Amino acid sequence: MSLKDQVIAALQTVYDPEMPVNVYELGLIYGVDVDDTGHVDLRMTLTAPNCPVAGTLPGDVERAVRAVPGVSEVKLELVFDPPWTKDRISEAGKLALGIEEIIPIARLRR
Repeated sequence: MSLKDQVIAALQTVYDPEMPVNVYELGLIYGVDVDDTGHVDLRMTLTAPNCPVAGTLPGDVERAVRAVPGVSEVKLELVFDPPWTKDRISEAGKLALGIEEIIPIARLRR
């Protein structure tokens, strides 16, 4: 497993406490770049700028990534452009949240 894959796996262990979906599947991670020296650059957002976990969630994400063997440094940038929308949620995340858009209603009626 590549270091980037390990970082993504670590991100999938961090949950927004208000939703039963991890930050990666929720679409809060906008970018993961890992170089050959183990330096990780992350771009992430929150569901809203005034999110109740704005003060803690980025730190939780950074700690999870720092714990990955081979990671030498983590730079996390919190961004709000483009704004997060539910369209960023993965299919697995939508399934966990019970969002019907992953299976169009018309297909269910056939």
